[in-house]
Amino acid sequence: MKIDMRSAPEKSGHSPMELLLSAISACAAVDIVEILKKKRKTVEDLIISAEGDRNAEPPRYYTAVRLHFTLVSPDTDAETLKKVVALGVDKYCSVASSINKTTNISYTTEVLREKVGLNANS
Repeated sequence: MKIDMRSAPEKSGHSPMELLLSAISACAAVDIVEILKKKRKTVEDLIISAEGDRNAEPPRYYTAVRLHFTLVSPDTDAETLKKVVALGVDKYCSVASSINKTTNISYTTEVLREKVGLNANS
C-alpha cells in the first residue's frame, strides 16, 4: 500500500483519509453484490463514488460521508437496489459501523440497464 500526502500535481498514491473512503466503498460493495446475487439479480457493474466533509480542527475526522451507488443490471429495479444498499451500508459494513458514531453516512442509488459512458474515475 502506498500512502501519499503530497498535493494533487505530485500525488501518486492515496492519503489515509482517501483510503478510509475507499474502505467504506469496498466494504459496502462486497455485501451489496453478495445480497444481489442471492436475490438472483444480474450484476454487470457496481460503481461507487465517495466524498466526505472533514472537521475543521484537528483531529480532522470525517463529519459526513456521501456515497453514490450506480448499479448496471438488466433485472434489478431501483427499489430493490435502495433496500440492498441500506442493508449493505447500515447493517453489514464493518467500516461504516466503525465511524458512524461521529460521521453522518448518506447514500444515493441509481440503476442503469446497460453500461454506457461510465468511468469509475469520473
